[in-house]
Amino acid sequence: MTGLLLAILGVWGVAGAAEASSTSPQWQTVWLDEFEGHTLDASKWVMEESCWGGGNNERQCYTQREENVEVADGVLRLKARAEQFEGRMFPLGKSAGRQFERRVQPYTSGKVKTRGKADWKYGRFSARIKLPAGQGTWPAFWMMPSEDAYGTWPLSGEIDIMEAVNLGTPCEDCPGGEESRTSAALHFGERWPDNTYLTKKTAGTPDYNPSQGWHTYTVEWAEGVFQWFVDGKVFLRITADQWFTASCKTEGREFAPFDRPFYLMLNYAVGGNLSEKSNGAGFDPASFPSELQIDWVRVEQCAGDEETGKACLTPVDWDGEPEGPWETQAR
Repeated sequence: MTGLLLAILGVWGVAGAAEASSTSPQWQTVWLDEFEGHTLDASKWVMEESCWGGGNNERQCYTQREENVEVADGVLRLKARAEQFEGRMFPLGKSAGRQFERRVQPYTSGKVKTRGKADWKYGRFSARIKLPAGQGTWPAFWMMPSEDAYGTWPLSGEIDIMEAVNLGTPCEDCPGGEESRTSAALHFGERWPDNTYLTKKTAGTPDYNPSQGWHTYTVEWAEGVFQWFVDGKVFLRITADQWFTASCKTEGREFAPFDRPFYLMLNYAVGGNLSEKSNGAGFDPASFPSELQIDWVRVEQCAGDEETGKACLTPVDWDGEPEGPWETQAR
């Protein structure tokens, strides 16, 4: 582990963690949706309407229709369908001056977010999810800054808790020859197009694909550190000496841009650069219709260390390194 992480975990001591008393800092649920009832809880979520393709050449319009966003039997379903649809180009609040533009796309799907409803600085963010399979599928569970305090993307950062593309398709580098990996990432750096990121994929399994069952995807975010888990097993850690922002608004803020409130999102993109350039490449219409299923979403914060959240970090060893175009040495 890096010296920074050892210092972080030293707040409460790895050796004594198992013996911590009930008065020790601990994760406490502050926000939860188990998708009961028959409609999305409008006090917690906003359904996006947009057809711009996310800046990634995605093929869908996101709609607020039940055909694309459905709550039933305790599950949120974001459903991607092959159908020509015309809708607003950009979501409300994006690209001022172009709010009346419209676009036609060949697919529809669903995207929900807590923007304007709830946001958090530091915490543990988890969701129990069943993923879709097929070439051209791209579901995600992620976070964006509530305000562009350090400037427009990526100066204010992006937190990807879980992404998956093309599950179940042929993959030369995967166990068993089939894509069974998910990934996580941080986006940050210089102004676009000189932005950068750090990422890591899970190891994957030769005999069980994430699209075949439910899994829990989690990120723990505290002052100066992130660590990601699938079903409680860590697979990535990134510390503040590995990220940066080119913003000129960071004086006295050593953990920028990841020291401000972020909101949650879940979406199911159809096609797009990441999925269509991965695995066998291209796009398979036979992958649709399909759906991203979410059983629950939970946010916990560190009761007893609300200021930094460091006292509640899971004390776990991880000897890997993030991947990506950005060098991981201290900057």
